[in-house]
Amino acid sequence: MEKIAFLGLGRMGLPMAKRLNGVGFDVRVWNRTPGKGDGLEEVADAVEAVRGAGVVVTMLADGAALRAVAGRITAGLEPGALWVDMSSVGPVAVAELREQLPDGVGLVDAPVLGSVGPAANGGLTVLAGGRAEDVERARPVLEALGTVVDCGGPGAGAALKVVAIGAIVGGVALLGEALAVADGYGLPQELTAKVLGAGPLAGLLARATSTEADFPVRLAAKDVALAGGGPVLAAVVAGLGSRPELADQDLARYVDALRAEAAAPAR
Repeated sequence: MEKIAFLGLGRMGLPMAKRLNGVGFDVRVWNRTPGKGDGLEEVADAVEAVRGAGVVVTMLADGAALRAVAGRITAGLEPGALWVDMSSVGPVAVAELREQLPDGVGLVDAPVLGSVGPAANGGLTVLAGGRAEDVERARPVLEALGTVVDCGGPGAGAALKVVAIGAIVGGVALLGEALAVADGYGLPQELTAKVLGAGPLAGLLARATSTEADFPVRLAAKDVALAGGGPVLAAVVAGLGSRPELADQDLARYVDALRAEAAAPAR
């Protein structure tokens, strides 16, 4: 197995790196804030982390973090190395990263769907885009983390993540408002959940009421903002951003806050 440099040990990055290490990959890790390795082989310098690595995996918070890390490590990449970016940064940031890479260094964009639990047990959905030969080389690493969806050429994985997260987060926000309306009318929560859960909203209802997921509101807003465009998603971003006290709490707590303020609609 190729040596892996894993950069970014946040909520998702650390369990992903530990998963790869646990299934037998040779993993070296780095994080902008040191001391996050939790038993993994951690180095303090990003360039040292990628030196000798055949595969470099990044799981970073946003495009700015990706650009900053790229600026630090591109000179240390080995000829023939493969960069697998699993961050949620959108196709524009992926294209910018590709322009920064030295000749002979491949790139796969492979953002994920799923939360901390699936990150730890290999249950993520991995949206892979890139040249076919690069995706195939990355496949053993990606399959250790979850189910791989082949999305197409460079940037396609990043683009599909933007589409999917906009639909999911937008749907959760809308469902949260619907649940708040039901509460305002005084409808029994069990009745509302039974009716909504029996139809096409079942998955969104489960996500909106989850007590186990860990997808902070601030990151949900950041991801939806990548889609740009229409008034509905813009309103979702604004709504998520209007509650800074929930910034580091899971998206379902935003739904809880909407329901806590529920009032009966005007008749």
